[in-house]
Amino acid sequence: QEILEKYHDLFTVQWEGVIGNMCAPSQAEWEELLTNCSAFLFYGMERFMSHVSLNWLVAMNIPKCHLVILLDLVRSQQSYQRIANSDFHRSCLRIALERPTETAMLLSLTGVGSVIATQWYTNLEENAERLETLFENLLSFGKTTGQTVHVLQK
Repeated sequence: QEILEKYHDLFTVQWEGVIGNMCAPSQAEWEELLTNCSAFLFYGMERFMSHVSLNWLVAMNIPKCHLVILLDLVRSQQSYQRIANSDFHRSCLRIALERPTETAMLLSLTGVGSVIATQWYTNLEENAERLETLFENLLSFGKTTGQTVHVLQK
């Protein structure tokens, strides 16, 4: 919340989304957010693809979304239990499609222009630092996504 408030003036007036842990977005809300945005940010627990329906995503056409930023792969005891229970009922192939590279490929196939994603499990503090760096470079300094990713790699 602090980071969003800091960069609030640099966002467009059309900034919208779901913030907090009051409720999880429905598949219809995910679809609405992804199809009507030029950039999409997911900052949450576990794998992004564990929150959306694979069948729904692969059927989508979202060429207006130029950038997807996935700051996921954060694990807590509660999120691990939720994902373990969910994974128990899914095939190994389905779970494999939720890995970072596969997720980026699926999003690209739906029309997304660029995907920035974490590649391994992390914690909320490290993702907050990544978000700060992303916003600072993309919004304050006006760097390209490639330049910003290069900064993140350092």
